Amino acid sequence: MSGRLLRLVCAAATAGAVLAPVPAAAVPEPGERSVSRLLTDLQRLYREAERATETYNATEEKLKVQRGESGRLDRELARVRLSLHHSRGAAGRLARQQYQSSTEISGYVRLLLARDPQRALEQGHVIGQLARERAETVGRLTGSERRAGELARKARAALDKELTLAERQREDRDEVKARLADVEGMLASLSTEQLAGIAELEKRDISRAQQDLVTSGALGSAQREASEAGERAVEYALRQLGKPYEWGAEGPETYDCSGLTSMAWNHAGTPLPRTSQEQWARLPRVPLTELRPGDLVVYHDDATHVALYLGEGEVVEAPRTGERVTISPIASHPILGAVRPDGPQGEAP
Repeated sequence: MSGRLLRLVCAAATAGAVLAPVPAAAVPEPGERSVSRLLTDLQRLYREAERATETYNATEEKLKVQRGESGRLDRELARVRLSLHHSRGAAGRLARQQYQSSTEISGYVRLLLARDPQRALEQGHVIGQLARERAETVGRLTGSERRAGELARKARAALDKELTLAERQREDRDEVKARLADVEGMLASLSTEQLAGIAELEKRDISRAQQDLVTSGALGSAQREASEAGERAVEYALRQLGKPYEWGAEGPETYDCSGLTSMAWNHAGTPLPRTSQEQWARLPRVPLTELRPGDLVVYHDDATHVALYLGEGEVVEAPRTGERVTISPIASHPILGAVRPDGPQGEAP
């Protein structure tokens, strides 16, 4: 980590918050479950909520893209229809001209009777030019009609897809709310002593996992410098410390996990996919031994959580409902792997 980033981390390290129980309706008492079992159950509920959140985020991104496509097709259809209107007007004028000219004496007879044959030939050339223009106008009219029909079909299909995605988004939103209600219900069912026991056990588990990871050498021994873009991403993320977690949020006041990482790198000039799963799927992978500040650490076997690596075994993350953007040990969650948003072209020397 560069000296500049290290100073930022040290200055901001106290800005994170701890788990705050969320008020909710009561649920059945947990009975004789051990603290370990309670922690396991609570972590499962948090993961289900986070998985539902990332699904919602993915649908939201698809809906944004589809709305853009629907709007583009609507605008293009409006332009083609305006062109079609003008073409029909031109075709009408030519039709009237053709009708009027058809009642006149034929060009051949007019040429035979003309006192000035050369002038008659010139008039015939003009008539021929008008005929060609008439053919071109009819061709444009036919093409515009065909294009308008094609665009109208595409616009209807795009609208149908948009409506389908909007309905899926509502279902995803309801799923998130249901999962969060499960979390809130369990928290509300626990006593102060149980909550304290869960927090203490989770802290010990994270400390043990962090120690195991560090001593295993999985993080390597060299401290790597951030790229310029990576340093900007880290600085942005550190400025968000203490802001609340909120599912589906991308800042600037609240964030979910992938909302924080995507906005940090967007601020650094490198747009990222919105969800942790897409970030894992589409960005270049990097071994944990080669991590540098700014890299993204992705968690769980379904890639449903992501954090920004700070260096020295720490990440900045938007952890979960009830918590705030904070600095955490890299082993706070089961690690799936890491990706580098500006790699390999953004490699630092």
